[in-house]
Amino acid sequence: MNVAAKIRARRAEARTRKAVNRAIDQAATPSMRHELITMAQAHNIWR
Repeated sequence: MNVAAKIRARRAEARTRKAVNRAIDQAATPSMRHELITMAQAHNIWR
């Protein structure tokens, strides 16, 4: 993987992580928040 591809992949991961964190912060109910956290952890997105 070349340098440009690594940078693109890193930025894509950052965008995904930000979107997940935003969804968790805006979850309508605690159970929905918990479900989002569980899914993110299962996919190694949430840290």
